[in-house]
Amino acid sequence: MSVRRVVPDIRSQDLQESREFYGLLGFEEVMDLGWVVALASPTEPKAQIILMTGDATAPVVPDMSVEVDDVDAAYAAVRDSGAEIVHPLQDEEWGVRRFFVRDPDGKVVNVLSHR
Repeated sequence: MSVRRVVPDIRSQDLQESREFYGLLGFEEVMDLGWVVALASPTEPKAQIILMTGDATAPVVPDMSVEVDDVDAAYAAVRDSGAEIVHPLQDEEWGVRRFFVRDPDGKVVNVLSHR
């Protein structure tokens, strides 16, 4: 299993205001589902920030997202370690397969692969 990218997830009270702020730093919108907006650098597309008002299917907003090439293998490794699964492995309607896990410091990590 390999990591494809790591993205900070930021809980936003006002997506438009946050979008405008990060636009000042050069980020451009690459996805908007209403409750979640992805911003990326136009010159370095893997340099991204996720803004969220909440999560459509999970109980919490994660602190970061880690995209891996094999989310099922990651899930098995994390589950077998005894780490706390916060949101079960599932396919989401917007094209990802993901789960949430809590790290040793209490941070929630969204682990995903694109389908």
